[in-house]
Amino acid sequence: MLDNVIEDVDFAKLMQKNIQELIVHLFNKEQNFGILCKIEEVSFEPILPDEISAEFRPMTLFFLAGYTFDTARIEQSTLIFEAGFGGDNFGSFVSVPLLSIMQVIVDETPVLINLASYNSDPQVKETQKMDGDGVENSMASFLSNPENSKFLK
Repeated sequence: MLDNVIEDVDFAKLMQKNIQELIVHLFNKEQNFGILCKIEEVSFEPILPDEISAEFRPMTLFFLAGYTFDTARIEQSTLIFEAGFGGDNFGSFVSVPLLSIMQVIVDETPVLINLASYNSDPQVKETQKMDGDGVENSMASFLSNPENSKFLK
């Protein structure tokens, strides 16, 4: 089954290596590119104002060109770059784990598609195994978001 492939740790490692090698290749060729990534796994330093972060979709496209491209680097399996957001060009360092990059895009064409869905968190895997009607899985998703702590007493 496809699930056996895309959820495999070795497949995830292979995809991460491919993503890193492609991005390094694009850096070396000085080729601008875009990344489509899971925004929930992306971090910003400093944290973006709520009115800016509220505009992001679950899958968000960042285009690395100009200053953003010049500041981009890979450190410890994470793509890091500086970008400006909103009308005031609010500056923030963006950290994107390589495995959260779902596509690498050059000239509006995907040149890499990441299908890996490996989850290294054993608690989440165990919850998914126990989950018969979705309740445990929903609770795990709810609790995994630090913003939801305000709803718990």
